[in-house]
Order: sequence, then C-alpha cells, then structure tokens
Amino acid sequence: MNTVLKEENNDLVMYFEGRLDTASAPRVEADVAPLKESSGHDIILDCSKLEYISSAGLRIFLSILKSAKPKGDHVYIRGISNDIRAVFAMTGFVNLFEFK
Repeated sequence: MNTVLKEENNDLVMYFEGRLDTASAPRVEADVAPLKESSGHDIILDCSKLEYISSAGLRIFLSILKSAKPKGDHVYIRGISNDIRAVFAMTGFVNLFEFK
C-alpha cells in the first residue's frame, strides 16, 4: 500500500495505491495523521489506484471524516472503482461521504 499526500488548489489530496487492508492499516493510519490535524482545507481521498479496502480501511476513512466535519471541512472521495463503491454501498458509507 502506497500513499502520497499533496496540496492541490488549497485542498489536501491523499492518493491511495494498492490494498488498504488489516496489514497495511497501521502505516496508512500514520500517513493520514496530517489530514486529521489540518484545518481550513477540504480533503480529497483519491482512490483511483486503490485495489481493495477492508473494514480496517473503512475505519480509517471514517476517522478522517469525523475529524474534518467539526472543523467545517469536507471529505470527498474520487476515482472509486465499481467494486469499492459496492463495498461503500453495502456498509452504508456511500451515504456518509461526498463523491467527485
């Protein structure tokens, strides 16, 4: 699992590549810490190269959302595949996030 954080047009964009599962979750949790600490930026989770997401990965996404909302920041998901969209739909996460 690889992650890259970039600032683009005053948004923070985290790029995910590979499998976000139980094995990779601890490192990804550390990688997304700057997203949780930031304020005044919308957050975009770019999933165009994300191959798989487990419940551990969904918890990470949810923790980013829970830290952003009280600050008035938005969390968007973009580039999501049909397979991962199906996981979001089955878990109800499709109703929690905004998609680009």
